[in-house]
Amino acid sequence: MKTLLLSEIFPPQTGGSGRWFQEIYSRLERDQVVIAAGGHARQKEFDKSHHLNVVRDLQPMSTWGVASPAGFTGYARGICRIRRLITRERPAMIHAGRCLPEGVIALALRFLTGIPYLCYVHGEDVSTARSSRELSFLVRRVLSSAACCIANSRNTVSLLRRDWGLTSERINILYPGVDTQKFVPAVQDHRLRKRLNWQDRTVVLTVGRLQKRKGHDMLIRALPLIREIFPDILYSIVGDGEEFSTLENLSSQVGMQNHVQILREIDDEELVTCYQQCDLFVLPNRIHDRDIEGFGMVLLEAQACGRPVIAGDSGGTAETMISRHTGLIVDCTSPKPLAEAVLELLSDASRRQTMGDLGRQWVVRNFDWNSLATEASELFGIRRIAGKEIRHEDVPVRV
Repeated sequence: MKTLLLSEIFPPQTGGSGRWFQEIYSRLERDQVVIAAGGHARQKEFDKSHHLNVVRDLQPMSTWGVASPAGFTGYARGICRIRRLITRERPAMIHAGRCLPEGVIALALRFLTGIPYLCYVHGEDVSTARSSRELSFLVRRVLSSAACCIANSRNTVSLLRRDWGLTSERINILYPGVDTQKFVPAVQDHRLRKRLNWQDRTVVLTVGRLQKRKGHDMLIRALPLIREIFPDILYSIVGDGEEFSTLENLSSQVGMQNHVQILREIDDEELVTCYQQCDLFVLPNRIHDRDIEGFGMVLLEAQACGRPVIAGDSGGTAETMISRHTGLIVDCTSPKPLAEAVLELLSDASRRQTMGDLGRQWVVRNFDWNSLATEASELFGIRRIAGKEIRHEDVPVRV
């Protein structure tokens, strides 16, 4: 049974959902999966590096509503492109990477072709849709007509049941994961830290698109309190996005411009190095205009590299860790609680080491991509690639 995945967000475009799809579907049989993805300036180079059947047929849309001329035209073009792809590939099932816009395209194709679809739900997508009557209507139609929904966390399941009226029988949880053979612990390397311009400073790291919900601004506001105890503190941010100028200006306003570093474009190898060489990983997420952090794959990547983590107390981030054992959950809507949590861990190197070791074990046992791909193959009815299973040591971690 061939499956068609629709996902505008797909590597080399950055984004947790795109990486999630790449890791899962690359472990399934190529002849059973075709991916309709969004375009990117580096797509030719990237598409030579993998075995996936990727067709760059999804174009970004300026609006996700259908009432405006731009929205209607965008959907019409997308539906036509994907219908031609369906004629060529003849899939028996469609997987929509999000409710909007991919879910609307899948819904239209269901009426046009009779092909059923399932829909991934990430948490922030259905939360932000509630701010618009039109988008709420579209999401409700997409969810009600889907064969089932794939939620990325228990928190997202709660949103689907509470706000959208879905029953538990129509929802499956499939957690995002991490490549535990790639994201691994490493000893501190002064040469690598110098290359990152970290030297011997105390480094707190955040990885994620520069969006308000990620909370980079709150940690910048917390830096003056942290600097009182750690004068050499450096807050290194890996990511790019619409908040770049705002964060740069804020750093200067609070006098922390020499304590904030934003690395906008780095490759995967350098990203792993950042995780391995930082002292502490923080994702200070909070709710912003209904926008939440649905899960937080970066928290898994940091723990896989043996780093203790701190995350905000909204969305699904608590499900990525064993609270107080591999990381801390804290209120990130104001600087003081966040600063106190950072100082709590930076002041205790032995505890950070213990938390990092346990975090590595926790992630290997529960979030390795190979195990998650097995779950996905059983859920989707798609065969795994023979020989892709990687066996890990049995680590006795309990929640």
